[in-house]
Amino acid sequence: MADSLIRLEMDDGVAVLTNDRPEKHNAANDEMDRQLFDALEEIQRHPDLRVVLWRGEGKSFSSGRDTSELGVRSEDISHFDFVERGHRRSQIFFDLPVPLVVALKGWVIGGSFERALLADIRIAADNTKMVLPEIQHGVVPDSGGTARLFQMAGHGLVSDLAMTGRVMEAEEALRHGVVSRVVPEAELEEASMTLCREIAAQPPFAIRMFRRTLARMANPLPKSTMQEESMAMAAIFETADYLEMKKSRAEGRAPAFKGR
Repeated sequence: MADSLIRLEMDDGVAVLTNDRPEKHNAANDEMDRQLFDALEEIQRHPDLRVVLWRGEGKSFSSGRDTSELGVRSEDISHFDFVERGHRRSQIFFDLPVPLVVALKGWVIGGSFERALLADIRIAADNTKMVLPEIQHGVVPDSGGTARLFQMAGHGLVSDLAMTGRVMEAEEALRHGVVSRVVPEAELEEASMTLCREIAAQPPFAIRMFRRTLARMANPLPKSTMQEESMAMAAIFETADYLEMKKSRAEGRAPAFKGR
């Protein structure tokens, strides 16, 4: 039996979803992804739930994709089909019947940052550091989050973060509306649970109807963007530049890109 990398606990209308690989800063490998989506599907089977809190055990929410598995396929499947399969499961972020609140802290990187962007509300500890490093690994962000970031903060910020891979800290994220609240790290757990309790106490049908209205405005862009990202990733994995990126890193030298 696989180790439990995702914990799911439910109490009094609140589901708590925990990334539980703290020794790796909650870096997500294939098994952790499978457990995450299984837990989200389990949440859908509990009509008594009112809100979901997604958090990370240890120092970080998640340092993103486990780079040791980046581009690695453990089964006979094409790059395109692999990305598309992940996107099909990712639709659950749009289809959850209750609000999803994410408590961010420490490192929030890559696909994990993108998935957090698909949630309803993000509350950040003051030590949170958000990064989109995919281009530095020879690929592109591919989880729909850049579309959501574009909606929140515009073309300039998305370009800046994705093309440079720089760190965006909590206060900057607050200024751009990427997170709605910043609290001291020591207060994050209490503040995020208090927020969830406040939401859980509201009339559930009214919450559902509000989220339905908001989704009509917000979700078409990230959904359609995922389709473009699938094509981009499938093409990139076949390029000489991507192979050169991997080879140069293994050999400890600067890459010699050819733009193809």
